[in-house]
Amino acid sequence: MKYETQKVALPFFMVAMALFALQIVFGLLAAAVYVWPNFMAEAMPFNIMRVSHTNLLIVWLLLGFMGSTYYLMPEEAEREIHSPTIAYIQLAIFAFAGAAALVGYQFGIHEGREFLEQPFWVKVLITISFLMFLFNTSMTLAKGRRTAINMVLMLGLWLAAVFWLFAFYNPSNLAVDKLYWWWVVHLWVEGVWELIMASLLGYLLIKMTGVDREVIEKWLYVIVGLALFSGLLGTGHHYYWIGAPSYWQPIGSIFSTLEVLPFFAMVVFAFTMFWKGSRNHPNKAAMLWALGCPTMAFFGAGVWGFMHTLHWVNYYSHGTQVTAAHGHLAFYGAYVMLLLGIISFAMPQLRRVQPYNQVINMWGFWIMTGAMAFMTFTLTFAGVVQTHLQRVLGMNFMEVQDQLVLFYGMRLGAGIAVAIGACLLLYAFFGPVREQVPAGGTQLTAGPGRA
Repeated sequence: MKYETQKVALPFFMVAMALFALQIVFGLLAAAVYVWPNFMAEAMPFNIMRVSHTNLLIVWLLLGFMGSTYYLMPEEAEREIHSPTIAYIQLAIFAFAGAAALVGYQFGIHEGREFLEQPFWVKVLITISFLMFLFNTSMTLAKGRRTAINMVLMLGLWLAAVFWLFAFYNPSNLAVDKLYWWWVVHLWVEGVWELIMASLLGYLLIKMTGVDREVIEKWLYVIVGLALFSGLLGTGHHYYWIGAPSYWQPIGSIFSTLEVLPFFAMVVFAFTMFWKGSRNHPNKAAMLWALGCPTMAFFGAGVWGFMHTLHWVNYYSHGTQVTAAHGHLAFYGAYVMLLLGIISFAMPQLRRVQPYNQVINMWGFWIMTGAMAFMTFTLTFAGVVQTHLQRVLGMNFMEVQDQLVLFYGMRLGAGIAVAIGACLLLYAFFGPVREQVPAGGTQLTAGPGRA
């Protein structure tokens, strides 16, 4: 590490990975209910499993973004973090708010709005924590060097905070509620989070490929422009069936189709920088995640999103397992893989050792990625069958569900494989570290932090 305060990122990564593990546990429980409908019905209803699964995803991703920002900001700004104390306090507030919400869900305490189920006081704590984070990182940036990486990153984080404020607006009219609800959900994951993704990916490629910063920054500006251009009006593909004016159907179809472009640009960007790179970086695992992230994001968010975003297709497929297939692969590719790549890159520096446990890390990569791809195909086939039986032939919903049990069983198996891959990753990140032998064959001298 070039700056001592980069170590602030470590507790953020540790809490994020703990919540990541919990998210997978609740996902497995929910997947089991699809196979055995009465599974844990009395102890924990399905809706509680699902809300826990989805909320844990959002919370650990946000913690991962915070930790990543605290890790890269000192290097990009060329100065220490403004206040490590503020960072630790806001982590404690955020973790407490997330834990309180999760416990509350188990007792049916929630607001009922999908992804925004947190009680009002939890939302207030999250807002306070996020504002502390933005103050801390913005002050660091204001006093230091400004680069395209940290400027785009902070723009994405500030816009995420702005759109989060719509979580507090809960109108009684359902159509109006859904209209503004998407200003948080869509404009986060298909808008401003893409800015965060592009800047973090750009940082990884600068550090690992040796390509000139100016080249990567030019690509970054192109990707950001495409993301904002397509993502903002692309929100319209959520407005088809909620009572919004009919002009949202062509607008939503056109601009959400264009949302494929920034993800395709990220794939070209990552692989072009990799081939141009002159540096044989020792952290092969982090490079694998950095290249896998835009690839899987292109398929999950881009291709699978395009499959059912046109309104004359969405009329039939809306709310089926096709949506679940898109959601799982999109989140995994765009954000989960990105943060796992950042952590793979940062942990050797945070633990002050050479890149370690890379084979285990890469096994985790291939098992998790393969399982998520299998899960996506399984849910896609289930969604196509469901669409035809339910929306075309008009069969009863529960009758159709009985026809999909085979697919749900395969989805549960894929989830178990994801859990196995996640266990390997957690061991790779936090497990014991061997002394490293460099290419020349000379044993490294054991020092602090080496196991």
